[in-house]
Amino acid sequence: MKNPIARYLMCAYAYYVEDKPLIGDYEFDMLAKYIMQNYDKIDHFHKHLVTKGDLEAGTYLGKYPERVKGAVSHWRTLRKKPKLRPMMPYEPKGLENFF
Repeated sequence: MKNPIARYLMCAYAYYVEDKPLIGDYEFDMLAKYIMQNYDKIDHFHKHLVTKGDLEAGTYLGKYPERVKGAVSHWRTLRKKPKLRPMMPYEPKGLENFF
């Protein structure tokens, strides 16, 4: 899993501060479990913020770095961008329908 600490902090911020979760409770619990099982192997500059006690409780009530707040905001902005529509509303069945 790429950047589980960043994901944990972003999801906790979205849930506890913004009251707009990025993921469901079960997925958050599984993320906490994953981090707990791999805690000593994970290297991240914000790891010191997430303690094993936080992970056991399945929560985070500490301070959030501005980088985490900005990442949540950026993620939400990306999610709001409209998806591109295909140029053709349907797949042509053969060349006779193409020209």
